[in-house]
Amino acid sequence: MKDIDFTDEMLFDFYECISKNIIRIRKEKKVSQLKLANAIGHQNATFLGKAELLAEGKHFNLEHIYKISQVLEIDIEEFFK
Repeated sequence: MKDIDFTDEMLFDFYECISKNIIRIRKEKKVSQLKLANAIGHQNATFLGKAELLAEGKHFNLEHIYKISQVLEIDIEEFFK
């Protein structure tokens, strides 16, 4: 097993990759933040907007990513490329 010292920068880069892919795919499919937020169970787009921008320490968790992949009808792996 590899011993890795995970830094905040490493985690930020990981979350940023996912966020950028969600934004790109959401826009390609012409889905608004509000429509996507509603589809995954949020009443407004506030959380989604903050998670897309990594504002206030917000980011997507596995449940969010799974739900978004289902709503946007894409393979979940697309978010990690």
